[in-house]
Amino acid sequence: QVQLVESGGGLVQAGGSLRLSCEASGSIFSINNMGWYRQAPGKQRESVAVITRGGSTNYADSVKGRFTISRNNAKGTVYLQMNSLEPEDTAVYYCSASAPVRYWGQGTQVTVSS
Repeated sequence: QVQLVESGGGLVQAGGSLRLSCEASGSIFSINNMGWYRQAPGKQRESVAVITRGGSTNYADSVKGRFTISRNNAKGTVYLQMNSLEPEDTAVYYCSASAPVRYWGQGTQVTVSS
């Protein structure tokens, strides 16, 4: 069993930055991929960034060049550095981990004002 807790969300102005953190607990040794997903009101949840245990990354086109995902396997943490934020980035951001069943955090709100 894996538990995930996100933090770091908040309200920022367009062009600003936030760093999201996700701390895993439980069977962190079993975690393979980790990722960040987001869901805006009235929209489907979408993948933002994914990182494998070995550090390979994949980003949504909409955030490429602005967001950076990283992880610390020993700590069981994954981060999302979000720069040049836009109002379109406003959403609830969720952390996920495959272990190998997929687990989800509770989400953290990111609001970007224009």
